[in-house]
Amino acid sequence: MTSAQTRTGHTYRTVDVPVAGGDLRLAVWDPTTAGPAEADVLLIHGVTSSHLAWPFVVDRLPGVRAIAPDLRGRGASNGLVGPAGMRAHADDLAAALDALGIERIVVVGHSMGAFVAVVFAHFHPERVSRLVLVDGGLPLDVPAGIDTDALVAGILGPTAARLSMRFADPGEYLEFWRGHPAFRSDWTPELEAYLAYDLVDDGAGALRPATSYETTADDTLDMNTGTSLTDALAGLRHPVRMLTAPRGLQNEEPGLYAPEHLARVLAASPTVRHERLDRFNHYTIVMSPDGADAVAAVVRQELEAAQV
Repeated sequence: MTSAQTRTGHTYRTVDVPVAGGDLRLAVWDPTTAGPAEADVLLIHGVTSSHLAWPFVVDRLPGVRAIAPDLRGRGASNGLVGPAGMRAHADDLAAALDALGIERIVVVGHSMGAFVAVVFAHFHPERVSRLVLVDGGLPLDVPAGIDTDALVAGILGPTAARLSMRFADPGEYLEFWRGHPAFRSDWTPELEAYLAYDLVDDGAGALRPATSYETTADDTLDMNTGTSLTDALAGLRHPVRMLTAPRGLQNEEPGLYAPEHLARVLAASPTVRHERLDRFNHYTIVMSPDGADAVAAVVRQELEAAQV
């Protein structure tokens, strides 16, 4: 255990779990209600994110123990050595559940975390009861034969460019984000904490985002052109809910899943139950009070269904 503090309804702590290449940072929100937790949920963040993407959702799950990693290459797990990729993340999650003594769990993934969730369910099916995919998890509309840099830029845009930037202090980084179109109407103290956590020393007297461009590129390439996701979707056996936002990373329409493309990928995975959550973009669907209300309501439904 590396730290602990209390939030409304939960006590927050972090644990370092041994995995291939080092230690995986794991956050655990234990409910403050008397007695054991009603249920457990595993929350998986996006491609350049961290476990601190989830506090809004966690706060809306009273009585539930929430577990969220910093995926390898991100946050406090950015020192892990060895390749990333969907299979590596899936195996890390299995090790995390082993460390906490959890046999089976409802899994929620946002953005790249949704793709990781699908692959985790494929390679470790006995560990997963149900899946909730938040603006990710089904194939994106990616042109065939595109090179890695163009693929990353096409999907992530300025998010990828930010990874090579350097900042003098956390205040400068927060100012950089204040003008971001995704958060102009949804700036919160929780968002500031999330952003400040993202910064690490670059070794030359400045700060940089914890996630490297190389890690992002490797994961984005595997997620979109590798076989792990296609194999996992072909063998999908768990109940799946998918939630999508109408706007993307820059608050633009149509977002990650244009309506025509979404219709095609849903038709190819007919067991996936889909719901569009209007009014949100790719970030605010989980990182705003209203978005978290909607997502947590679905998570609660899936937790209840898993206990039947």
